Amino acid sequence: MAKRIPIVLNEDISKLGKNGDLVEVAPGYARNYLIPKGAATIATRGIIKQVEARKEKERLRKLAIKQEAEDKKTALKTIGRLVIRKQVGEGNAIFGTVTSQEVADLIKEKAMLEVDKKGIDVPEISSTGEYPVEVKLHPEVTAIVNIEVAAL
Repeated sequence: MAKRIPIVLNEDISKLGKNGDLVEVAPGYARNYLIPKGAATIATRGIIKQVEARKEKERLRKLAIKQEAEDKKTALKTIGRLVIRKQVGEGNAIFGTVTSQEVADLIKEKAMLEVDKKGIDVPEISSTGEYPVEVKLHPEVTAIVNIEVAAL
């Protein structure tokens, strides 16, 4: 049986790994396909150190992004309740609906925070009152903001 050799991938290859992964492959596959194509390089100690340094840098970058999301969550908790004014008809029923764009604009105005409207989950709002709105700031960080819908 042929010995396998370690290589570092320079691009994503399905069923093998992602860019920067250290994998072991058959010598012929590496020598005849991956290395000439530029999809991989033979793993030396120096290259392995570079890959580890790159992974650590990426880990720290992701940690900083998560910490920024945690800070935004804390800021959203401190502002308390946000008030949206809507035109009201009979029985406190509002005309139209509350959109995620309105909530994002209100957060930007009150808390000075940029929040992506795609991450805002507004429940079905058809009358005045208080409603919890979920704001996804990061895949692992979600904040709940209380929205009060009031008459104009």
